Amino acid sequence: MKKIRVYGLNNCDTCRKARKWLERQGRDFEFIDYREHPVGQDALRDWAAQVGGWEKLVNRSSTTWRNLPEDRKQPAGEQWLALVTEHPQLVKRPVLVTADGVASVGFSEAGWQARLAG
Repeated sequence: MKKIRVYGLNNCDTCRKARKWLERQGRDFEFIDYREHPVGQDALRDWAAQVGGWEKLVNRSSTTWRNLPEDRKQPAGEQWLALVTEHPQLVKRPVLVTADGVASVGFSEAGWQARLAG
């Protein structure tokens, strides 16, 4: 069975729901809390590129985003990387990374079922 990695936060309801779903499906996976085990900058860049850019990787409806100073809410280029490195909870969750290195953000049973089929 292929190894799946799920990145998120232990206290995130959606991450807990995703983990329980994987368990019910009998999937072998590893959960990584990216607040406790920060994700490297290369991985963050890769995730952003795979999901369609920083705007798609960052949860701009989160409390953390809303509490940022206004001047930090208009990042460009590497400022995005600095922002998510400083505030890992800004990354949409969970991040699903399959054994082939393909990443996606968010959880829906149908979406993950399709991603993990075959």
